[in-house]
Amino acid sequence: MQEENNSCSIDSTSCCSINNDQIKINLQEHWEKSYEKDEVQLGWYQDSAKESLELITKTGISKNKKIIDIGSGSSVLIDDLIDDGYSNIIAADISQKAMDNTKNRLSETDLQKVTWIVDDLTEPTELQNLTDISIWHDRAVFHFLTEEKDRETYFELLNGAVKKGGYVIIATFNLTGANKCSRLPVQRYDEKGIAEFLGAQFNLINFFDFDYTIPNGDVRPYVYTLFRKEG
Repeated sequence: MQEENNSCSIDSTSCCSINNDQIKINLQEHWEKSYEKDEVQLGWYQDSAKESLELITKTGISKNKKIIDIGSGSSVLIDDLIDDGYSNIIAADISQKAMDNTKNRLSETDLQKVTWIVDDLTEPTELQNLTDISIWHDRAVFHFLTEEKDRETYFELLNGAVKKGGYVIIATFNLTGANKCSRLPVQRYDEKGIAEFLGAQFNLINFFDFDYTIPNGDVRPYVYTLFRKEG
């Protein structure tokens, strides 16, 4: 699969982050176009969110507590959470099309278990109202935030939304992973880099590297992390 088909590309000469001297694009337009394609052809498509579910289960939270999936896209995590008995789910993404793709897979009963938020987390409106979140889940959104101001906005949202004793799950490309995805630059991390970003009030509980095979057969190395908010 070529990069213009939304796979994630690796440049072996890259460092751990990308300079942002590229032409600015309209991100909402970009992601709306991406989700017009067959979901299975997207470079980040999963047929199971097993790795995320394992970390969510490890937290031991009650299944009626709030879980938000940041950058949910058309993720099957929403389906998997419902199948596992979770009933207070928030799906948030910049793309209305992505949200609609997920809604179309769910029954009327299951739709009632999900709150849908279409918002840009770098210029948030509705997301700013989030409170009392027990689990903040982010697979492959944080690494797109290559500008400091966007990371600061992200942290303010996360820190304001997640309650004391709540959990944060962040999965990004690891230090050996791709330097671009969906034609956009990414910043790569290991567990120490994510821990440094979150700060001392977030205690690292678990992490693991995971090689994800994208639809064209190529492998993308991720790091998955689980933190507990202590402060």
